[in-house]
Amino acid sequence: MTECKTGFVHSIETFGTVDGPGIRLVVFLQGCPMRCLYCHNPDTWAPKKGQSMTVEEILEIYEKNKGFYQNGGITVTGGEPLMQLEFVTALFQAAKSKNIHTCLDTSGILYREKQAEAYQKLFSYTDLILLDIKHSASEEHKKLTGHPLSPVLDFLKASETARVPVVVRHVIVKGFTNSKEELDGIGKLLASHKNIKGLEVLPYHNMGEQKYSELNMEYPLKGMENLPKEEAQKARSYILESYKKYRVRK
Repeated sequence: MTECKTGFVHSIETFGTVDGPGIRLVVFLQGCPMRCLYCHNPDTWAPKKGQSMTVEEILEIYEKNKGFYQNGGITVTGGEPLMQLEFVTALFQAAKSKNIHTCLDTSGILYREKQAEAYQKLFSYTDLILLDIKHSASEEHKKLTGHPLSPVLDFLKASETARVPVVVRHVIVKGFTNSKEELDGIGKLLASHKNIKGLEVLPYHNMGEQKYSELNMEYPLKGMENLPKEEAQKARSYILESYKKYRVRK
């Protein structure tokens, strides 16, 4: 894999607190192949847009605020950061040379076995993965995102082989991901992998509706109300019960 030290950046959050441990520099990369019905960042979809930045420029921003990141690090998210696999690898390699904690927030959707070597290189510089699993059932995953589930499962298996800790993220969307069958399916999926270290269950919010309007786009879930946090908490409890059930069976 040829080293790529320049990437397309949508935006940067200098004091992120929800995308990995501690206070972090969060780099939002441009480009995403997914079309999730509840996506709130359609402005990140188009590839090769945004600001062109080098690895060195991003690390310079980190160094300016280094004192705040002692218990944090750098998180790369998107869009879908795996659209810029070589750049993320170069950034993480440079970060690890400076003992900076690295976190990858991804859907895993672009994993392909023919690129296994390139992914293993990325994993070797990755301290933590936040894996957004949209749905546990293949057909429903495609309805929700426009893409099959299999690459996500292959990515998760490859991360397990590389022994990279994974925190799974799952959004609860009424009518799509809140059924008992789906929550049970997520629990079963988690139970089948030894590198799962955490679970974040997030409630649906409609903050993307305004962005769609500004971009003259039709919002797929127009009119859907935000899900109460309590409902997401109940869903998380159910998933964990399912997880324990399937772990006991193994």
